[in-house]
Amino acid sequence: MAGHHPARSRRTTERKGDVRERAILDTCEILLARKGYDAMTVGDIAQGVGITRGALYFYFGSKQEVVTALVARTVEHLWERSRTTAQTEDPRLAITAAMQRTVDLWNEHGLVMRTAIDLSLTVPEIGELWSRTADLFIAAITAVLERAGVQAGTEPEQASAMARALCWMIERTFYHASQESPGRLQEASATCEHIWLTSARLTT
Repeated sequence: MAGHHPARSRRTTERKGDVRERAILDTCEILLARKGYDAMTVGDIAQGVGITRGALYFYFGSKQEVVTALVARTVEHLWERSRTTAQTEDPRLAITAAMQRTVDLWNEHGLVMRTAIDLSLTVPEIGELWSRTADLFIAAITAVLERAGVQAGTEPEQASAMARALCWMIERTFYHASQESPGRLQEASATCEHIWLTSARLTT
């Protein structure tokens, strides 16, 4: 029996660690809304979680590492949504569903996503995460365009090139709209959906 105690103890520690790490990331997201990235400190995060700075450093080495982990968690949600879009057969339904999921994500995590965009050029880990996320969305948009009859390929009028332009247009449009109001996000979604449908020749 004694031989089993260390493994059980490790599993318990891991579970506690997961809960603590989640609390750190949740607190970081709240503080981003209250203070912004530049003003927020490691001390603020630790205080919000109810732990010491030293305890926080057991999980993350810096504020940047905390934010990078928060972006990674948010990106996982984005990846899940892009896979769902890619699996919807009807192009028109896929586009409508994708845009609504995009609105939901920006309503839930818009601040984290804006922070990711802002830091993507200066923090390599965040830049890589965001670039990989964009590539997944571009692949999903490409698949929808091809199912709608747009020719496959990378020429300007072909699906892959059009999908890349649509992805970055949607990102920038939602970035600005999310700074204003939920209503603006819905309007931005409607505009982007119309442009996507037009690109897929599905407006008639």
